[in-house]
Amino acid sequence: MKHFARRLSAVTIALAWPLAFAQVPAEEPQPGGALNIGTLMYTLNAGSFDPADWSWKLNNDLGLAYEQLIVADLSKARSRGGAHRFISDAWLPHDGMRGELAESWKMLDNPLRVEFTLRKGVMFPAKPGVMEARELTAEDVVFSYNRINTSPKKIPGYFDLVAKVEATGKHTVVFTFKNYNSEWDYRFGWGYYSAIVPKEVVAAGAGNWKNVNGTGPFLLTDYIQGNSSTFTKNPNYWDKEKIGGKEHKLPFVDRISYRVIKEEATALTALRTGKLDVLELVSWSAIDELKKTAPKLKTSRWLGISGTVIGMRVDTKPLDDVRVRRALNMAIDKQAIIKGYYGGNAEMFVHPQHPDYTGYYEPLSAMPASIQELYTFNPKKAKELLAQAGYPNGFEFRVQVSGNTQNHDLVTLVSAYLEKVGVKVKLVITEPGAMQKALFTGTNEPGYYFVNTITNPTTSLRKNFTSKATFNPSRWKDPNFDKKMEEIVAEPDEKIRQVKVRLLTREILEQAPYIWLPTPYVYTAWWPWVKNYGGELRAGAERPGPIHARMWVDQALKKKMGY
Repeated sequence: MKHFARRLSAVTIALAWPLAFAQVPAEEPQPGGALNIGTLMYTLNAGSFDPADWSWKLNNDLGLAYEQLIVADLSKARSRGGAHRFISDAWLPHDGMRGELAESWKMLDNPLRVEFTLRKGVMFPAKPGVMEARELTAEDVVFSYNRINTSPKKIPGYFDLVAKVEATGKHTVVFTFKNYNSEWDYRFGWGYYSAIVPKEVVAAGAGNWKNVNGTGPFLLTDYIQGNSSTFTKNPNYWDKEKIGGKEHKLPFVDRISYRVIKEEATALTALRTGKLDVLELVSWSAIDELKKTAPKLKTSRWLGISGTVIGMRVDTKPLDDVRVRRALNMAIDKQAIIKGYYGGNAEMFVHPQHPDYTGYYEPLSAMPASIQELYTFNPKKAKELLAQAGYPNGFEFRVQVSGNTQNHDLVTLVSAYLEKVGVKVKLVITEPGAMQKALFTGTNEPGYYFVNTITNPTTSLRKNFTSKATFNPSRWKDPNFDKKMEEIVAEPDEKIRQVKVRLLTREILEQAPYIWLPTPYVYTAWWPWVKNYGGELRAGAERPGPIHARMWVDQALKKKMGY
């Protein structure tokens, strides 16, 4: 372990990360102005303003205000000549991260621990009625971690790898491990639940948006449910951006508004008319018309980072028989769905590993024939398997579907395919909150349709298929799988870990606990006056804030274009 700690410290997580990003455009940034953005979550209101509520989208809602120890190194983005797209909902490769509130970090052993050195002079701004301006210290990190870890709403086992967190100096904080876990940086460095919140905000009431106060580039100054969240520039923000060889103080714009828009058609109209500067999510079916009506828009195409699946409860007959589960996969013409339903704008094989996960992802063509056959339309063999399992005439299949899903046509299409092999689908339409509760409590129907975020290479397997996982609609429980998953996250060598992930992915695919459906391509669109942007979407787990803070508006170009 000592050898590994030295190697990890020297190579993988480097002791210091540059403060500024790479030189991107040649233009001189223009400070001022405002950005109106429809984020990936533009149809949803803020889930919570308190990190202790364990809201999966808090970083989307408050990532401009609350910062974390680690963030994406956007100088490594493809649009800036790097290797990474920064699209995935929670995937920062080790060579694609830098310190945010942490200036540096290193792995130590005896006992195994990570020591973070915080940046000096990073300030929480004054917030009337909440707190006076003061410097961020290691005690803030300890407080934030302990509060999240003791929340009654926490995900069980999420922080079990940590024995304790302590401030060893004003700007030094140490996380001591019970055991090594390769997800450590994701869990408390840049993950969903990694925001650093001062104790004064908690004392005032962290759930009240008016009390939000972090070290980030913006202050939350207005919130209208169902309409918008408005952020105003933090004039004393600490970070800078290097453009054209010159450092510039961040953020560039004075105001950012995250819009809440319930319908895509309304969002597209707002984009066309310039009321939105950026719309991060545009469906493939809308892009052609959008390009016709607003041809000057810039766009980027990307493969969805969620898998469309129907979980099949393996603890319920007849789905406890792998032959039945394989039959349901073979009964569906997935290639026809790509061609007909998605107009060719989809990929067959994305879940549980995404093609962006270099080293972890294997294409379908490299998989064994027994896995490839799950994606091949073969109703004849599907009927044979059902007969072998004792269901020559099929059975009734209850499938739970959220009432707000936009893919009812797809569910209907899948149902029609299954009925051709004798499997009669009964849809159980469920209110979204009850849908999630059913999943978390293990009371979901035998079939559970959902769009499942892939997260990152190890988490995708862990959260879907380990015995105690929260997101486990198939109720998959296999001690051997759990043991192998534990070995994977405990493996410090990423090359070995990649091999183990590929092998375990094959194992779960063979067992077909899901009906795997194609994943569509989608688009991000923005106006040319939005500068220093190339379609990046996340700088951490569901966190676009650091990306937006680095955008600036070419006011002259905007005016020239008539907006």
